[in-house]
Amino acid sequence: QVQLVESGGGLVQAGGSLRLSCAASGGTFINYAMGWFRQAPGKEREFVAVISWSGGSTNYADSVKGRFTISRDNAKNTVYLQMNSLKPEDTAVYYCAARYSGPNYYTPGSYDYWGQGTQVTVSS
Repeated sequence: QVQLVESGGGLVQAGGSLRLSCAASGGTFINYAMGWFRQAPGKEREFVAVISWSGGSTNYADSVKGRFTISRDNAKNTVYLQMNSLKPEDTAVYYCAARYSGPNYYTPGSYDYWGQGTQVTVSS
């Protein structure tokens, strides 16, 4: 059983930056690809970014490409999401998630473990 704990959310002005962290415990971190999702009020949870177990492969939603960067430190069992040039439409609860394998990395149902989420609010 893998436990995931996100941190680093907060309130930031448009154009600003935040770095989210997700610390994993209770499992073998390198066995899992790690993803970030977000959910705004009244909307479905949507894919943001994913990184392979080695960190050698990443994918991003078109809406964040060029602004967000996902990375991981396997020695620290932690995955990060660096968010730059933030926009009000980035406001959401951000969740990290772990998946063992399989296709469709962009769908929430393909992930095995989830964190509790951290709120990101971008003011205009």
